[in-house]
Amino acid sequence: MLDWGILFSKQEKLDQYIIENHQLHDQDLFEEKMLALLVELGELANETRCFKFWSEKKASERSIILEEYVDNIHFILSLGLTKQYEFSQIEDETSHFTETEQFNDVFKKALKFYTEQTKETYITLFQSYIQLGALLGFTVTDIIKAYDEKNEVNYERQDQGY
Repeated sequence: MLDWGILFSKQEKLDQYIIENHQLHDQDLFEEKMLALLVELGELANETRCFKFWSEKKASERSIILEEYVDNIHFILSLGLTKQYEFSQIEDETSHFTETEQFNDVFKKALKFYTEQTKETYITLFQSYIQLGALLGFTVTDIIKAYDEKNEVNYERQDQGY
């Protein structure tokens, strides 16, 4: 089982680095982070192509889908930090949805969290997203490794004026 406390800690350091770099100390970034999550969820869905019933083109490579998946982990963690909703363990249930249904569930729960910013709605969003990762075939090891790699890229981007 993944210790989410470790990733929350890494995300908090990255968030602080970004805030320092862009002098955002007194700004509430919830709206921006929420929109970023929704946009990134769409990008992830687009890479899986699970909803494109009209197309025969295959999904992107697994590595690209995993990178998009952890982009969303960054934003979900960051949203939790914004609201001070941290935890180290979370119950992970198996989804009985198709990929498309699970994406719709994540969007629905993200929008519910947007309108009801409680720890409960945050955790249900987080759980739904973890279920999506399992449906996409990602293991805890895959997620941690990809998160760490993308986290490093995010620091480099900040240093390069991204």
